[in-house]
Amino acid sequence: MSTAIVTGQPVPGSSLEGDLRALGFDVRLAPDAADAEAALAGVPGEQRVAVVDAGFVGHVHALRLGLTDPRFPASAIPGALTAQPAARQALTRAVARTGVDPDVVAKSLEADGTDVHRPELGELVAAVPADPQARNEARQALASVDDEAIRLRTAVKARDGFFTTYCISPYSRYIARWCARRGLTPNQVTTASLLVALIAAGCAATGTRAGFVAAGVLLLASFVLDCTDGQLARYSLQYSTMGAWLDATFDRAKEYAYYAGLALGAANASGDDVWALALGAMVLQTGRHVIDFSFNEANHDAEANTSPTASLSGKLDSVGWTVWARRMIVLPIGERWVLIALFTALTTPRITFYMLLIGCALAACYTTAGRVLRSLTRRARRTDRAAQALRDLADSGPLAELIGKALKAKAAPVVAAVGAVAVVAVSGLTDFGGAWPIVAAAVYCVTSGFAVSRPLKGALDWLVPPIFRAGEYLTVLVLAARADVQGALPAAFGLVAAVAYHHYDTVYRIRGNAGAPPHWLVRTIGGHEGRTLVVTVLAALLTPTDFATGLTVFAVAVALVVLVESIRFWVLSARRGEPAVHDEGEPA
Repeated sequence: MSTAIVTGQPVPGSSLEGDLRALGFDVRLAPDAADAEAALAGVPGEQRVAVVDAGFVGHVHALRLGLTDPRFPASAIPGALTAQPAARQALTRAVARTGVDPDVVAKSLEADGTDVHRPELGELVAAVPADPQARNEARQALASVDDEAIRLRTAVKARDGFFTTYCISPYSRYIARWCARRGLTPNQVTTASLLVALIAAGCAATGTRAGFVAAGVLLLASFVLDCTDGQLARYSLQYSTMGAWLDATFDRAKEYAYYAGLALGAANASGDDVWALALGAMVLQTGRHVIDFSFNEANHDAEANTSPTASLSGKLDSVGWTVWARRMIVLPIGERWVLIALFTALTTPRITFYMLLIGCALAACYTTAGRVLRSLTRRARRTDRAAQALRDLADSGPLAELIGKALKAKAAPVVAAVGAVAVVAVSGLTDFGGAWPIVAAAVYCVTSGFAVSRPLKGALDWLVPPIFRAGEYLTVLVLAARADVQGALPAAFGLVAAVAYHHYDTVYRIRGNAGAPPHWLVRTIGGHEGRTLVVTVLAALLTPTDFATGLTVFAVAVALVVLVESIRFWVLSARRGEPAVHDEGEPA
């Protein structure tokens, strides 16, 4: 429930009261300041309250943007102000000091230290005219601008990939409006997108040509719904903590479930075992995301954050075609999914994975090289918060923490890379079942502790988390492939999927300013170095067949722990009314 207090004398012919009711507000009229203060005091503290000047002239969508966005404790547009429960006390104090003029109260709130969000209105009208002539002019401006067209246009993400921008968004925004008018929520559309993708994976698993064609079509349909849920959230301002989490995690679940479907389909179609390719694709794509996350977390609040490379990128933005070329070369989710869908429908799962691996590898080389150049050519001073975020993303367990406290080392990325290369190489070059991978894993534990023994504030320290991910995931892949028994690679796929979920969950918590997962969770699942050591020990002590079983049990155990804790955390966050998160970052 929300309450709007309309202050001042009503203006004949004004539609303000009806507009506020249409936005879900219970409207209370307060002709004078005393009435307004009494009305404000009478609104329960757990409700959102808005103070609106009776002389307000503006578009309904301007009111919607200014008064109903759930992401901000307080927000304002000319002539209107809103406060959620977190900012109610500050609002009450400001009104007691300054009166009930919304613009004056908003400035008082800001002077008091309360952040007041002021949405970008663009062509939308929001004003409190001082005289009849100004009111006339405001109404003429109001009539000349179609706020519904603006609302539809701004429902589309400001920055997106070429395929999404030109092949999906031109019509998906209308699907979003259709959903809004029928009372559907973004979370329902997100869930529908997941279900369609899972059906697509099931079709791919049949191994028939008709199944592959249906899988490709359904994967694209799932992507349309994936775009629609975000556009629906922007169109109707239905942002939520739970929605942000579902949108992010379901995207990964859809893609990786589809990889598994393709692997099953290859086996059913011709007995072709492509599980190693499926796992390789998941490792590569997850690694790309970790590079993105680590670089952004390391640099988003860094000081002196400029470089010649960044300046060149800014200059290239003025040349239109280069913008789209650079967005396409990183193979964002739209381009990636259309590639997967087309090759699934027209070729075989093996060829699909080959093309996906080649495309993702080229994209990873391009983005990583650019970020390394930026890091080497700028003198950014990283904050303690950035260093802590990188440490959280590193996912170090008790072994690395113990070693890090005892010993100190510099050149964190180099040290981390030495250990990661050692354990992956030894696991791949020695006979399965030998003790040497355990020795290499022990070295990896030591180097991992060295790498995080100091705050990660170096120019290239953002590379440490992705190096750890590569070391752990590739060790699991290599050992499962060396076991060369049925079920080993699918079990490895499941284990990496469970661990990757934990790593994505860590990112989403940090982005939502909720901090990293609790230490007990990281310790329980061993940290990246502990899990790597466990897998090498299983390979040394068990027969290949038993190793596949051991990996399966390990994967199930890790998945249960991380899923239960993650779901508990996000459900409780939503119930507590944590500030909603809506990330408009790089296309995934």
